[in-house]
Amino acid sequence: MSQLTEIRWHGRGGQGVVTAGELLAETALDMGQYFQAFPDYGPERMGAPVRAFTRLSSEPINLHCQIEAPDIVLVLDPTLLGTVGVAEGLKEDGTLLVNTTKSPAQIREMLGFEKGRVFTVDASNIAIQEIGREITNTPMLGALVKATGMFKLEDLMEQTRHRFTGRLREELVEANVRAVQRAAEEVQEG
Repeated sequence: MSQLTEIRWHGRGGQGVVTAGELLAETALDMGQYFQAFPDYGPERMGAPVRAFTRLSSEPINLHCQIEAPDIVLVLDPTLLGTVGVAEGLKEDGTLLVNTTKSPAQIREMLGFEKGRVFTVDASNIAIQEIGREITNTPMLGALVKATGMFKLEDLMEQTRHRFTGRLREELVEANVRAVQRAAEEVQEG
């Protein structure tokens, strides 16, 4: 990575949006990258819309503001598609990754995002099957890494283990690692 990559995350409180941005940033740190990861909360309650931001670069980052024109947008909660302008400001050649059962073509049409890359993955189903709860942050990270190639999947899986070991029971740590890997295998582009 030789340039600044700006990522905006959309989700709801309790879905792990902020944790996902931090986990990606920690992976970047392990790869010798510079990063920023910070949230933007609305009403601070479970289920409220939440945005988070991540910047990654091979050089020091001197920006200190929200990301208005992201290179990548991730949508962890598909119910936000009709209520929040998730593609707003996304660069024409940007990447949009959505947790949904819809196809990339359906999302492209729904949002009018014509030129960039669109990926979808059913992260909700993966999370429920692997983790036992609809917390889609780790599956979305696996799909992101596969879609963009920004890191090796193995590095993200190792960082996931490192981040959650001691915070979660061992079986939940490994469930999150499986969710990362499975989403990378199931992500679709269109």
